[in-house]
Amino acid sequence: MSEQVAAGKLSQDVASRCASVVLISLLPYLSGSRQLAKLIFFSLSLGLVPITSYFGSLKYLWNGNTTYAALTAVVGANIVLAAYITISILDDQRTTTTTVPEKESKKNQ
Repeated sequence: MSEQVAAGKLSQDVASRCASVVLISLLPYLSGSRQLAKLIFFSLSLGLVPITSYFGSLKYLWNGNTTYAALTAVVGANIVLAAYITISILDDQRTTTTTVPEKESKKNQ
C-alpha cells in the first residue's frame, strides 16, 4: 500500500511541475495586450483547477476526506481568481501609463 501512495504522490508532483512549466511558458503571451486570450485561459483554469485539485487531493493527499478536498478546491479557485485580478490590474495600469503622456503632449501643443 505504501508503494501505491508513494507512486501517487510522485505522479502528483510531476503533474504540478508540468503545470508550472506550462504556466511559465504562457506568461509572455499573457502579459501582452491579448485580453481575450487571457480571459479564455483563466476561464478554463477556473473550471479545471478546482476539479483536478479536488479529485487529486481527495485521492492522494487527504485519503478520502471530502471536506479537506473541497477546501483544497476552493483555495485553488481563489488562487486562479486572484491571479486574474492581479494580471488585469497590472495590465490596466500599464495601458493607463502609456496613454497618459500622449494626452498630455496633445494639451501642450
